[in-house]
Amino acid sequence: MKKFFALLLALGLLGSAVPVMAAEEAPLPAWAYAQIADGYSMGLFGNEIYTEHSSVITQDQLDALTEQVAGKLALLNMPANPEKGEALVIDTTRGGVLNALYQEAAAYDFPNINTDPVSYMTSLGAVCGNGSSLMLDRPCTLLEAAIFANRLVLELYDGQNAGSLGLLWKAEGSGNTLYLLGSIHTDRGNLYPFHKQLRDIITSAELAAFELDFNSQEGIEEFSAMQMYSDGTTLKDHISAELYQEVVDAMALLGMPEEQTAMFKPWALANSFTALSVQDETTSENAMAIDLYVNAKASNVGIPVEGIETYAFQGSIFEGLSEEYQENYLAVTLASFQGMDAAGDLSEEEKAELEAALKEQDAAIGRWMDQWKTRDIEGFANDYPKDDLQANTTDELNSKLFEGRDPNMAAWADRFLQQEGSHTGLMTVGAGHMIGKTGVVQRLRDMGYTVEAVPLP
Repeated sequence: MKKFFALLLALGLLGSAVPVMAAEEAPLPAWAYAQIADGYSMGLFGNEIYTEHSSVITQDQLDALTEQVAGKLALLNMPANPEKGEALVIDTTRGGVLNALYQEAAAYDFPNINTDPVSYMTSLGAVCGNGSSLMLDRPCTLLEAAIFANRLVLELYDGQNAGSLGLLWKAEGSGNTLYLLGSIHTDRGNLYPFHKQLRDIITSAELAAFELDFNSQEGIEEFSAMQMYSDGTTLKDHISAELYQEVVDAMALLGMPEEQTAMFKPWALANSFTALSVQDETTSENAMAIDLYVNAKASNVGIPVEGIETYAFQGSIFEGLSEEYQENYLAVTLASFQGMDAAGDLSEEEKAELEAALKEQDAAIGRWMDQWKTRDIEGFANDYPKDDLQANTTDELNSKLFEGRDPNMAAWADRFLQQEGSHTGLMTVGAGHMIGKTGVVQRLRDMGYTVEAVPLP
């Protein structure tokens, strides 16, 4: 069980290594970028927004869009609307799309919901005209429909003071303000949308810092190269034949052929299995981890982004693991990904132990995500065993994930807070780096800065 729990610590300590939705990737209209990260993270649309954004939305796309909107609104637990409205014309015109989206909201007793669809959607700012007309009869593009849906969901969540709050602190010193957001590097538990308070903090920053610069193509390529063998050997030469075949079979089910799988080092595959194993039915179809969303939200409104660490540094954390540890790491994460399907020829006692470990893993992630969404900083600090592990761990990976990294992050924050003038920034790193006796929050307090949890809205 300890092995399974140990691999979860990386969710609160290590930056996500895949960039998502950078503003430069496609020729979307400039006005759309500010909202792309929200709609994408909620699963309202996917990468088709880049290639089909100017095309008329299809009925299938509209059905999928309204289904996602319905799912998000259901999570607000609003009472049902007692009034039954008249049947609406739903088609792929702008008016038809507005009717379809309004219909999902009208299932609930939101304030002022029982007006006509266009007036209601206009009052929320979900649709704006060109000064003379809302062009309701014109065919609706995919981008327009996506923005209508995005605005509707955010406005209704904001009206209910709802959304994920994040593990968030505010550090002040020398006239500067630095918000500290502790990330959990996954997407789970109906994480999106974020609360307006948190969205506004992200978009009002002058600089956004992360463990990695997710927009650095050079860094990404460097990290990708580190994950693969370049010495003429393959995965088969570094792990047991039995584990090799299990990995190949698992990756084949994910669409990766053996010749491609064999190119990757054990730690790279293990990290992939870790990411996959912590997702569940509540994970967005786009699986956008917290730090990647924040990066996209900041980048898409033109906020400069900076990396505190480098891809080479984070890659070296895994490269420095012994071959024996890497093989065991891969075996454990594969078992976690496969769940009870991995029980195979285990004894009844071993199966029971595996089942208990998997349940604890799932429960721990669920608690952490709930604590993150409600800004339960005390609960997370008590539940995430950082101080105990630092004092007692003999695990190779845990040692590397902790060692030396908290001081470097605190030093970056110190430099920001010492600037001349009055500046506001945001630093988003693994939540495990924020808490504990050696965490960023305590280190900044020890330096004399005022650091407090951001009050709940």
